[in-house]
Amino acid sequence: MKRRDFVKSSSLLGLGLTMTGINEISEPAKTVMPDSLKSPLAITMWEFSWLERRWPGAGYEDWEKALTDLKSRGYNTIRIDAFPHLIHRDPEREYLLKPAWSVQDWGSPAINRVKVQPYFTDFIKRCREYEIKIGLSTWWREDEDKSYNFITSPEKLAEAWLSVLDLLKDQKLLDQIVYVDLSNEWPLSVWTPFKPDISDWSTPESIRWMRESIKILRSKYPQVPYTFSFTGEITEQTLSKGDLSMLDFLEPHIWMVSMNDQEFYKKVGYHYERFSYEGYDNLALKGEKLYRENEAYWKAGLLKQIKLAAEWSRKLNMPLITTECWGVVDYKDWPLLKWDWIKELCEYGATEAAKTGRWAGIGTSNFCGPQFEGMWRDKLWHANLTDKIKISPIDSELNNSLLLKRI
Repeated sequence: MKRRDFVKSSSLLGLGLTMTGINEISEPAKTVMPDSLKSPLAITMWEFSWLERRWPGAGYEDWEKALTDLKSRGYNTIRIDAFPHLIHRDPEREYLLKPAWSVQDWGSPAINRVKVQPYFTDFIKRCREYEIKIGLSTWWREDEDKSYNFITSPEKLAEAWLSVLDLLKDQKLLDQIVYVDLSNEWPLSVWTPFKPDISDWSTPESIRWMRESIKILRSKYPQVPYTFSFTGEITEQTLSKGDLSMLDFLEPHIWMVSMNDQEFYKKVGYHYERFSYEGYDNLALKGEKLYRENEAYWKAGLLKQIKLAAEWSRKLNMPLITTECWGVVDYKDWPLLKWDWIKELCEYGATEAAKTGRWAGIGTSNFCGPQFEGMWRDKLWHANLTDKIKISPIDSELNNSLLLKRI
């Protein structure tokens, strides 16, 4: 049976599930892929929350419960922050971290103290027990000494990551790592504070940093796939920007709100405020109303970006992974913020991405973690969508990519 024929014959896909239909099912659908077929990872982003949000009620204070809940929802991979600059400096030192924001529920909304080791390797060992793989990334979280400031060259960037990979090798945990994303949303200044002079990932200087840092890592750990994740609207022009031949796969972050130069957020009045609730007040008052007034329009803008990303993948002959995705960038459990329309957009985006055959890893939203109770509590929504992801086709031409071999 051909792969696409197999997928079409799946009882789950044949149901044509809607948001209402999923909630009415008493048990998640279970579909098993033949061993000979590759299927995408059902991946979630636990970023720096896995370590920072460990106070009572923060969601990650009990890893056993968090991982049990994740597994029951069908996820098999987690993207986490490896804190490479802190591991490089001293993995067992306690660091005082400054908040990236006070209004969001990723990480800590106030100053916090963390120690990376032994928690980093302990967490990965727990994940191994649950048969959950790990994608490594970093947001270069700011400690009081700004330990990331030693990264003054691509060689120093690679040096930080070698500290992580060497540690994992010593602990016999390297096989748990699916890939390394050297810098989240490169080179966005909030997440790349040591390189403020690079304005865009496609500039010659950015390309040099990516090429030279990956070359060093690949020389010692050639079995690991490497990338830099990107953000921003995907347009026709994106497909011709820069030389990305040094990457093993693409990790674009794709949202409906990025379309047409962030048209949705501009109309709502949301401006990524990090220490003010003004943007959230506007989102609560206007967000769902604006979406409901013209759902087809907003979905079309999301679909266009997904199709362009798939075309980008074909042009470069690289698989895709997307871990931050589909609806809005920022959301939380908050007065007047309902989850229904967010789940609709996320289900639509994940399903359409799965149809393209170009994704090797698909997230369901930015909010797939225990701190987002309104999204997390709908277990059947997650289980049915992750099942759909895990039986979706991957184009056979990608089978020889390092990422496909790794998964």
